[in-house]
Amino acid sequence: MILIIDDDIAVRASLVLLLRSEGYKPITASSEAEALSALKHHEISLIILDLNFSIETSGKEGMALLEKIRQINSVVPIILITGWGTIELAVQGMKLGANDFINKPWSNEHLLQSIKTLLDLQEKKSEHHTRKQLDAMYNFQHIIGEDARMLELLETIGHVAATDASVLIMGESGTGKELIAEAIHQNSLRSNKPFIKVNLGGISTSLFESEMFGHVRGAFTDARIDRVGRFEMANKGTIFLDEIGDLDAGSQVKLLRVLQDRTYEVLGSSRTKVVDVRVVSATNRNLDEMVNDGTFREDLLYRINLITIKLPALRERPKDIPLLVNFFINNLKEIYNRPLLTVTKDAMKWLQQLTLPGNIRQLKNLVERSVLVNRKDVLDIEAFRSQLELSPAKKGSIQLPDVGALTLDEVEVLMIKKALEHHNNKVSKAASSLGLTRSSLYRRLEKYNIPYDEASD
Repeated sequence: MILIIDDDIAVRASLVLLLRSEGYKPITASSEAEALSALKHHEISLIILDLNFSIETSGKEGMALLEKIRQINSVVPIILITGWGTIELAVQGMKLGANDFINKPWSNEHLLQSIKTLLDLQEKKSEHHTRKQLDAMYNFQHIIGEDARMLELLETIGHVAATDASVLIMGESGTGKELIAEAIHQNSLRSNKPFIKVNLGGISTSLFESEMFGHVRGAFTDARIDRVGRFEMANKGTIFLDEIGDLDAGSQVKLLRVLQDRTYEVLGSSRTKVVDVRVVSATNRNLDEMVNDGTFREDLLYRINLITIKLPALRERPKDIPLLVNFFINNLKEIYNRPLLTVTKDAMKWLQQLTLPGNIRQLKNLVERSVLVNRKDVLDIEAFRSQLELSPAKKGSIQLPDVGALTLDEVEVLMIKKALEHHNNKVSKAASSLGLTRSSLYRRLEKYNIPYDEASD
């Protein structure tokens, strides 16, 4: 049973008709007393609450009722109905325990999608399965791991994949965030629709609208042909927003708008387009700290993190290292036609003791370099140690500053300047050594106002 709380009889009637047409059983309340009574006498599975459900238009009464509801029932999903003018209030409501907020005038399709997602998430209980059982239930063939944390994470992915919940994937660089995003899509009802990857760290501010929403011919000087944006490419499917923590303030506003309303305008056109996408985002940054620092919008964070998945670093699941090494070795046997490749037990134990700050990506590169350099098919500790000593992380014996001596931004600036100096100001080579795309490094050069000689690249 779904409880609708609003003093406007037209709104209540409209929502009742919509929900009944979809097979739900709605009941209504026009006051706080009626709402609390309904909660007491009925088994409510979801609540739709208008923040301004009374004559009072500040939203204070709606917020107060939200707090009372949460004291009575801490788990029932709550969707707030709000307007752009009260988005800040809606964010406060999310902090008090609301699950989602929908803008007025709402899209029936968007509202129904939110209701279905929240009800599906509520109904599915977390279970504990073995890796073999999980593989029988879901398509996780590209994800290697049997560590308890990974099994719990795969349970969560299987749980949320069938819904349309927005997912935020957090974790250090190289932990496999893109693989997790793909697994969410492959196990969803949208699996036969597009999966569009967008590296937000590699899109300059000036090109953001054109890249994401497309442009028409003549929209700007170099717009010689029409261009389809990433959101249109992803329509009915999934859009993966990687490095979302690198997005500048202006682009955050533009992204929030399309995630709020599911509408956008192609650059150079006044026609509004509607999009139906599932949003999966990823970052290696601490977005909560960025919100506190004022560098990431809180309302955007709430829009992308209905479900948050935190990937463990590889050093936190050392038992999975042999599985990954054997996976890489088996692939390399075919690629390099070396069927007798093996790793000694001592070497495998040695690899498990490494900190591997670059995580899975670093381990993969280490294994492949060791295979390429060594003519022997049996790889021992020395085979790996020699390549680890030659890795970029070891060159020059970099001394890390003490904790608190520098901020992450200051460390990033130092590393960028060091890379440019080492590569004689060649941006493409510096970007490669830093593990960045060229356009991503250009963005950071602009962000930190670091001088560079464009002609030398």
